[in-house]
Amino acid sequence: MYESRKRVVITGAASGLGEALALGYAADGWRVAVTDLDQAACERTAERVAAAGGTPLPLVCDVRQAGDLRQLAARLEQDWEGVDVVINNAGVAGGGPFVDVPLEDWDWLLDINLMGVVRGCHAFAPMMIRQGGGHLVNVASMAGLLAPPGMAHYNVSKAGVVALSESLRAELDAHGIAVSVACPSYFRTNLLDSFRGPDERPRKIVEKFFASGKLTAEQVAAHIREGVAAGRFLLLPHPDGRTAWRIKRFLPPLYFREMRRFGKRLAGQARPSGDA
Repeated sequence: MYESRKRVVITGAASGLGEALALGYAADGWRVAVTDLDQAACERTAERVAAAGGTPLPLVCDVRQAGDLRQLAARLEQDWEGVDVVINNAGVAGGGPFVDVPLEDWDWLLDINLMGVVRGCHAFAPMMIRQGGGHLVNVASMAGLLAPPGMAHYNVSKAGVVALSESLRAELDAHGIAVSVACPSYFRTNLLDSFRGPDERPRKIVEKFFASGKLTAEQVAAHIREGVAAGRFLLLPHPDGRTAWRIKRFLPPLYFREMRRFGKRLAGQARPSGDA
């Protein structure tokens, strides 16, 4: 019978939601592999993890590189004899009218937000099968469920994470591996540091949404940790997000009417075709 030994690895753990998750697990006495692109940032978070009561392991990992994730999995299997929870959290932001967003931005965003999660699951699932259990946690977004206008490539990346998680939930259950997908709405974080868009207007719109967020990163992280501990699949931290999801599921004409209004407002702010 598989039993957790309190070992968690988190991508994008040097700031924002990833750091909040790391500190939450640390407070419960977990070993926490803190991974991100920058070694110095990983070490700063690792110091906070240690101060919170956890045992940190700061490691550089680029989710765009399958080799980095395979090496991470191998390192944890060797040093920790496995891992209990893998949180694929690393992500970036983007927005703008579909016709204005260049395909290069699609490639960049999908490579991190979607394929980064695919690579993380692909690197760690074999280890979890060998050890007889574990929990994969993929951080998506309410955008992956609601697909609002003005951020098509971001929506697609997060919807892909939801679909991947649904597939793996059924496929890996026979191996004792649980899967959860977290879909938070807007909350105050540094995600906008990575934002890419055709001009400043999409960013300003998204900034307003983030500023209006009613939950902190710590509250979102706590909801995710509680859901993982309870074995829940779909984790929706925001009450307004849960309401919007229900409206879309059970009253789709009403939902689309509101999205159409939002789309018209965005179209009114978009630059005319042919502008420099």
